[in-house]
Amino acid sequence: MKTKERVDADSYNAFLQNELRDPELAAAYLSAAAEDGSIEQLMLALRAVAEAHGGIGAVAESAHLNRQTMYRTLSNDGNPTIATLLSILQVMGLNVVFVPAGGR
Repeated sequence: MKTKERVDADSYNAFLQNELRDPELAAAYLSAAAEDGSIEQLMLALRAVAEAHGGIGAVAESAHLNRQTMYRTLSNDGNPTIATLLSILQVMGLNVVFVPAGGR
């Protein structure tokens, strides 16, 4: 039997995956993670978006990447090359955009 906390977590994860299928919401989610300045947070956010787009394996295949490499890349310790990052984002229908840093 599931606990209330587990049901709540499952409901939240299902909601999040549904929301992250929308490219605009996924872009905002990733931007917020990147603004935090933590590579770990950005990799976890990228992983969540990949899960919403069919899972790590499906995104890896579409990006012509090895599944194990994809899991490693999107881990807390992940450090993807720019080519890998761009391939992953392209599969998910996203692009990198540069904007001036606020207050500089």
